[in-house]
Amino acid sequence: MISVLTSLAPLLCGGLLAVTGAAKLFGRRTAQLAANTVLVRVLGNGHRATAALRTVGAAEVLIAAALLAAPEAAAPGVATALLGAGFTGYLAYARATAPESSCGCSARDEGPIGWRSFTRAGLVVLGGLAAVAADRTWWSRIDGDPLPSAVVVVVAAAVLLALSSDLDQRWLVPLRKLRLRLFGTPLGRPPRGGDARVPVAASVELLENSLAWQAASPVVRSALLDHWDDEGWRILRFTGVYEDKRGARPVNVLFALDLTATIDNAPAPAVRVSVVDDITEEPIDVGHLTPVLRPVLPLAG
Repeated sequence: MISVLTSLAPLLCGGLLAVTGAAKLFGRRTAQLAANTVLVRVLGNGHRATAALRTVGAAEVLIAAALLAAPEAAAPGVATALLGAGFTGYLAYARATAPESSCGCSARDEGPIGWRSFTRAGLVVLGGLAAVAADRTWWSRIDGDPLPSAVVVVVAAAVLLALSSDLDQRWLVPLRKLRLRLFGTPLGRPPRGGDARVPVAASVELLENSLAWQAASPVVRSALLDHWDDEGWRILRFTGVYEDKRGARPVNVLFALDLTATIDNAPAPAVRVSVVDDITEEPIDVGHLTPVLRPVLPLAG
């Protein structure tokens, strides 16, 4: 089975890098997602961060093509391992300096960096090393050992699916809905360990009492339109209008806050705000938003 795995490593790594690289290189939301990464801080602005993310995507596509076309060559496997090591170093730096930033690994993942991001990067390193050790092409291995090859491909696909938080909506959410249909809602019984799920309404209440909301409220023009949870964070999306020297333009306003926070246990939460052009999907540098403090109304006497 080890020989099967090493022979198929170029196929598995090539497929993964082709998907993630193409998403970064050609994705319409690359600019929006680049704005949430540590690249903005390192490179100075969103345009450079977007260009860097697309460059990494192009490198992934080229390495993927080399892995798939020349699986017995050592160079593509070495390049894959080095790319994975670079990913790991980038994630460690981002986690240490900007823990609220997103990974940008697949150009669709807006959640903060977590264990799944590091695991994916580690698997890229291991996959590259396995590709270096491949003793035959992946297509000849599939032709000679179809059943073991199918098992390896299915297991690898399942692992990658579980490690891709941007695909949770396609498999994890339906699985949770099925569990609710089969076993009912857990809201009627006390939570284990006292760690109850915070309702979305409670997160919105917490947001609306935060300084981040007071600062961004002049831009916001809608109620909550969308929300999603990822690795301990809750993302809330609103729409709005941002005015600058170019005039007024529609934007999406994204707030990220702790999934477990409520107005009772975190009265002054840390909230991250991102403003993205709704048409071009490019991040907008709004500078330092100044909170607009609401006046305290007198009580009726």
